[in-house]
Amino acid sequence: MPAAPDSCTTQGKRVLGLDVGSKTIGVAVSDPLGITAQGLETIRRRSKRIDFDQLETIIRTLDVGEVVVGYPLRMSGSEGTEAEKMQRFAEQLRQRFQLPVYLWDERLTSAQANRVLRETDMSISRRRQVVDRMAAVLILQSWMDSRANQG
Repeated sequence: MPAAPDSCTTQGKRVLGLDVGSKTIGVAVSDPLGITAQGLETIRRRSKRIDFDQLETIIRTLDVGEVVVGYPLRMSGSEGTEAEKMQRFAEQLRQRFQLPVYLWDERLTSAQANRVLRETDMSISRRRQVVDRMAAVLILQSWMDSRANQG
């Protein structure tokens, strides 16, 4: 079950948003106030060690205090094997970085990202390069908006 964002955030720290796939990890980061999400370079997955080393560099460089991971539920809302993989991934992030890690429903974010990108004059090949980043931005922005609406 995705964790709801709690209203007490790590003050002044950024929030990292991740859209984790088998080949890439879309990455987004909040501004220091936790209001807007901005996409970063997509990580091309190579091995767990290298992927986590790249995430560690981002977390340290940008002073990240929380992480939001897209949670791939089925359209019915039930969990499948991909959701179980993300639960394990989130737990590994918690263990390695000692940060709060939230799972956030990502249903339709890739479709929404593709729709947004189709409305631009961007080429199909360029859209493929940035869709994971856009999905991470949408996941993070949705999570932050939900947190703002709670308070």
